[in-house]
Amino acid sequence: MRYVAAYLLAALGGDTNPSSQNIKEILGIEADDQRLATVISGLMGKDINEVLNAGMSKLASVPVGGAVAVSAAGGSAAVAPGAAPASEEKKEEEKKEESEESDEDMGFGLFD
Repeated sequence: MRYVAAYLLAALGGDTNPSSQNIKEILGIEADDQRLATVISGLMGKDINEVLNAGMSKLASVPVGGAVAVSAAGGSAAVAPGAAPASEEKKEEEKKEESEESDEDMGFGLFD
């Protein structure tokens, strides 16, 4: 990934066909010549803007955090009467842990 990023930096800087030496200078580290050659041969002669746009369209289909998992029953699971949902149980446990930790500091804060 770092080789691709260095290639893109060189290309966006105005060098239409960056060499392996250009990429090594950007990285500032010892580079694997075989991987570097693979990246250069894969991107040689391609328009960087087209490559970036193609990558963005592929990223659009990648799911990111925040998705809600749906159970196999096809929706929200029924909760038995008198039983607390798992999320409420976790919240209660977190509150208990926080109160125990606050007792341990005996009223002294980090910046007191």
